[in-house]
Amino acid sequence: MTDPTEAELMTRAAWLYHVAGLNQEETARRLGLTRARVNRLLQQARDHGVVSISINDRDLGLLAEEETIRTRFGLEFCITTPALGLPDGGSDTALRMVGVAGARWLRDRLAATPDAVVGVGWGRTLAHLARQMTGAKAPGARFISLMGSLTANAAFNPFDVVQTLAQATGGAGYFLPVPFIANSAADRRMLLDQQAVAAPLALARRADVALISVGELDDGAILRRAGMIGLEDLASLRRAGAVGDTNGIFFDAAGLPVDHPLNRRTLAVGLADLAATETVLLSGGLGKIPATRALLASGAVRGLVIDGDSAIILAAGCAAKAG
Repeated sequence: MTDPTEAELMTRAAWLYHVAGLNQEETARRLGLTRARVNRLLQQARDHGVVSISINDRDLGLLAEEETIRTRFGLEFCITTPALGLPDGGSDTALRMVGVAGARWLRDRLAATPDAVVGVGWGRTLAHLARQMTGAKAPGARFISLMGSLTANAAFNPFDVVQTLAQATGGAGYFLPVPFIANSAADRRMLLDQQAVAAPLALARRADVALISVGELDDGAILRRAGMIGLEDLASLRRAGAVGDTNGIFFDAAGLPVDHPLNRRTLAVGLADLAATETVLLSGGLGKIPATRALLASGAVRGLVIDGDSAIILAAGCAAKAG
């Protein structure tokens, strides 16, 4: 009996592995070959079309959009929620869904590094994330706000988000004991010189993970509704080229901080520091697409959690630009 040809070995290895369900080691024993040789034969079978793989793309979800966004902006990962197909993208529901997806990611991250230092921004999406963390035990974790406090009665205050995360996980919470926006640039410098501020700010700047959200600059912006900026502030920010903010840092379409007095009064971890750590952006709602696109272009973000409807539009824009 003559020895099988290379083509025959390739086909037999492919049949045993893909049809009979043997693993590579079992296939190697059956054929009297090394595992390395079987691995090469299986690769050759795919390359030569002996094996063709059919995937039901109806079950892929938004994998193609995730990969388009990830590649375009050089991200380590992009996670999308299911698309809702509602006229406005289901803004409130989108925020909750992104919060749930973000919490799932953070649970996994803390399971891998339970003593991580986690920097936290503010906003409705992060508030939803924090509420989903109940039972995720990480007593060695430290949660630190990336910015000062909003007004005492403002919803989604960074202090509240940090406290909720610390209580849910059994970790420790730390805060920047300063206002979100100082009265003047001189007041900001004076506050930053205080030891009670310098120590937690140093911890925030060396966080292992930073969780941030993004705000749009329209009349419905949370900063406007919270009374942190006025109508004239909003108008002058737009004139300066601002399209959005994160942690109160206002940036333009290229993701660069704009030259504006508010940026010289904000007490928060800056974009350069965010770029030096594992910064994850949570974005929910169609209205945030321009600001999200700009912040991703800044290079400060490594991971993105975004609602499906926004992801479809963002990915389409990436493909159009590439074309």
